[in-house]
Amino acid sequence: MSKTNGSSPVTRADHGVHTDPAALLELTEVASHERTEVGPDGAVAGYRADRTLRLGVELKRQLKRRRTQFMLGFVALLPFILVIAFEIGQANPNRRSGGFVDLATASAPNFVVLALFVSGTFLLPMIVALFYGDTIASEASWSSLKYLLAMPVPRHRVLRQKAIVSGILSAAALILLPLVSLAVGVIWYGAGDAISPTGDAVTFGDSLVAMGLATIYIILQLAWVAGLAMLLSVATDAPLGAVGGAVIVAIVSQILDQITALEGLRDYLPTHFAFSWMDLISTDIDWTNMANGMLSAALYGTVFFLLAGRRFATKDITS
Repeated sequence: MSKTNGSSPVTRADHGVHTDPAALLELTEVASHERTEVGPDGAVAGYRADRTLRLGVELKRQLKRRRTQFMLGFVALLPFILVIAFEIGQANPNRRSGGFVDLATASAPNFVVLALFVSGTFLLPMIVALFYGDTIASEASWSSLKYLLAMPVPRHRVLRQKAIVSGILSAAALILLPLVSLAVGVIWYGAGDAISPTGDAVTFGDSLVAMGLATIYIILQLAWVAGLAMLLSVATDAPLGAVGGAVIVAIVSQILDQITALEGLRDYLPTHFAFSWMDLISTDIDWTNMANGMLSAALYGTVFFLLAGRRFATKDITS
């Protein structure tokens, strides 16, 4: 049945839906200009995978998340908490002997060493585990992972882009800690020499180089935590399980490393060389332990990342 309303014809279907023929013609015209060619790889002509999920977009998205802001804020706040603790405890800023904790207030470099030392057991592995373990599992828990892949973004690109952004955020947090600690240390304790527990004195300039190398070593040594957290992230839909699993493994490894009865077997633990960067605070640096730590982290990290890639490539994405 049809009727005319002025000069525009309107067709009424039996089911009560009104269709404007002019609109149908317009949609048909637009559709006729769409590209329907298929490329050699089976994708629509003009589609480029490298334009999907760009790093800048993912980085801005992660920076807006509360967990990122909270973690970076806490890392920046930690040196001030340490200063308050020493002020309450009335530490002696002129101390020239003792352990790293005793020497913390001797100079700004020593304060940086303390900040890295006290956070190396739990906080630093947790930072890396948080950024890597949460990245894929959170998308799955929000049921947005399947829509991300349907954009379409290739699976390997999703994993790679998120791993790179997680690495940037982890490195930023790990660099932020010594930088803020150095600034706070200079203000409170002065830019003096770095004093090692063995009594060696390293000039302020050389100690800055040592702190830079120590930070780089810590970032690279924690690659095994990154790989393990990423593997757990693609294996579960629970972000807390992925993050907590990586942290628990790090803690268990540190506990086993304290058992001297294991002797040489401790060298194969991923955390055995975690504090080898302390050798940099001396006048005669032994690079052996740091080289072993780099090799261990590279091997563990490579295996974990490869397993994560294989698991994600074959995983049935339903969420």
